[in-house]
Amino acid sequence: MDYANVKKWAIFFAGILCAILIANALSDMIVAAARLTGPAGFILSFVLYAVIFFGILYIIEKITGIIFFSFSYD
Repeated sequence: MDYANVKKWAIFFAGILCAILIANALSDMIVAAARLTGPAGFILSFVLYAVIFFGILYIIEKITGIIFFSFSYD
């Protein structure tokens, strides 16, 4: 069995899980600090979550070299 491939997939899934948990916690804290509720809070939370999630994935990509989402058209 190729353990390098297993390690790559483990880091891939761990990175996605970490990004989800961190993005959720940070977006919830920011929305709570802003004291927004209702539709405004929902929209802000959604946008912050997306920005933080993809930002964390980008950082993990640069550190580990594992590509999460490839949009290359070559």
